[in-house]
Amino acid sequence: MRHFVFLALLLCVINCGIMACTNFLITKGASEDGSTMISYSADSHVLYGELYHWAAGKYPEGTMMDVHDWDSGKYLGKIPQAKETYNVVGNMNEFQVSIAETTYGGRKELESQKDAIIDYGSMIYIGLARSKSAREAIKVMTELIAQYGYASSGESLSVADKNEVWIMEMIGKGEGKKGAVWVARRIPDGLVCAHANHPRISTFPQENGETSISSKNMDKIFLPTVECVYEEEVISLARSKGWYTGEDKDFSFCDAYAPIDFGAARFCEMRVWAMFRQVNKDMEQYADYASGKNLKNRMPLWIKPDKKVSLKNMMAFMRDHLEGTEFDMTKDMGAGPYNCPYRWRPLTWKANNHTYINERATSTQQTGFSFVSQMRSWLPDYCGGILWFGVDDAASSLYIPMYCSMTEVPEAFKEGNGDMMTFTKSAFWIFNQVSNFAYTRYRDIHPEIAKIQGTLEAKYIQYTPAIDLAAQKLAEGNVDLAKEFLTDYSVNTANRAVKTWQDLYVYLFTKYMDGNIKTRVPGQKNPKVSQPGYGEDWYKKIAEETKDKLKMIGEDSH
Repeated sequence: MRHFVFLALLLCVINCGIMACTNFLITKGASEDGSTMISYSADSHVLYGELYHWAAGKYPEGTMMDVHDWDSGKYLGKIPQAKETYNVVGNMNEFQVSIAETTYGGRKELESQKDAIIDYGSMIYIGLARSKSAREAIKVMTELIAQYGYASSGESLSVADKNEVWIMEMIGKGEGKKGAVWVARRIPDGLVCAHANHPRISTFPQENGETSISSKNMDKIFLPTVECVYEEEVISLARSKGWYTGEDKDFSFCDAYAPIDFGAARFCEMRVWAMFRQVNKDMEQYADYASGKNLKNRMPLWIKPDKKVSLKNMMAFMRDHLEGTEFDMTKDMGAGPYNCPYRWRPLTWKANNHTYINERATSTQQTGFSFVSQMRSWLPDYCGGILWFGVDDAASSLYIPMYCSMTEVPEAFKEGNGDMMTFTKSAFWIFNQVSNFAYTRYRDIHPEIAKIQGTLEAKYIQYTPAIDLAAQKLAEGNVDLAKEFLTDYSVNTANRAVKTWQDLYVYLFTKYMDGNIKTRVPGQKNPKVSQPGYGEDWYKKIAEETKDKLKMIGEDSH
């Protein structure tokens, strides 16, 4: 039994460590300003943070497009290109459709599918290029994988537009079958949801023709009454594999395709709980579930927040290290003398013949990029959608406004400007310089980063209504001029932000070099130097560990 548990834990570590991502989903009625929002941290030790861009286009009949695996770049095959595609910036398109994901892996038997052409990343970005609504994106993506095969393991997806937010979960059908089984549910307005590398849809409403439909009736997805859509073999496939034997009405997607275990709760569901508890006081009751100690005390799929969620709240959720909980990563021995909420991998380690874990929080060092997408139904699409985008660890990064209609990407964020082993003046490397230096003396350095971060993001948010208004004024004469204005604003804001972070690194390195804290003294060449050391608590730990080894002889204690 212990061997089985360890294997299950190891599988979760592999899934969570390679592409370990986090999504928070906010409906219109749950947000402070009536916008819909989803967030995403693309977490991988080999993912280079860039802002992707695909320009809108029109193509003659018979045009084909190459499909490459998003993670590896491997060529997978060709599919027909759409007659028209839409402008895509990062994970949002010009119609304010936004899609994010978290990988959960699931049943190993279903990961391989011969000759499959569509991986999860290609599915997302092709879906964005071809959709004007969340419902259309679900239809496009599921039809793609049904026709061309699904080349990935289990995925949870956030699919949103300016009016609705959906959670969708899928997993391949395995060898001998094409495509994937999946369930998509619209999150009721006024509620919030989250997922983090473990599927969260359990039972779901089944075919009734009005509120729930199966894939054989996909043409009905645009009916506003439809709130659940699912692949027609989602239950029968599980039955054929022996993973489910009960009645159809009791079928649970997550229990059949990725049963919960300690690792899934502690490394994955913990991040969902960390956000839920910040918006609803009743969520503290699920701490034992998130810790992996009581897997029967499962959290609900979605919850009602005690108060409306703001854009700043969403940014803060992405920067969470379990502060304020019993799992607070700044408090235990692993935080070191400077209360650093980061733990170098692997997630599990052995000591004294026992296996131990490191916590896995939302904010993590291996983030390639993250964003909060904001979709606003009261504005024209060209200025309604903003992708608040940042690279590297969210806690030390900056969320910069990128309007969904922008037609150019800032040079520092552009694809091809460096890679994981090629250091350039890209935003990814500049932000990594700052964050990695902060890790060495977190307690002292990070507050300085957070202060600038807060000041700039507050300014961007305050500027937004004026930028929106200016764009609309320009659009009265020429919509393209409005898009050019929004492009210039996004690019220039990003360029200034990167320059600010370059200067911040110089300032921080100069001030905190060699373990000192130096302050410039006006009129003097040499700065004032303070040496605060490690702090009283850490010195006590050193004394307890070393006993008399470091004690001065012949001196009284002070």
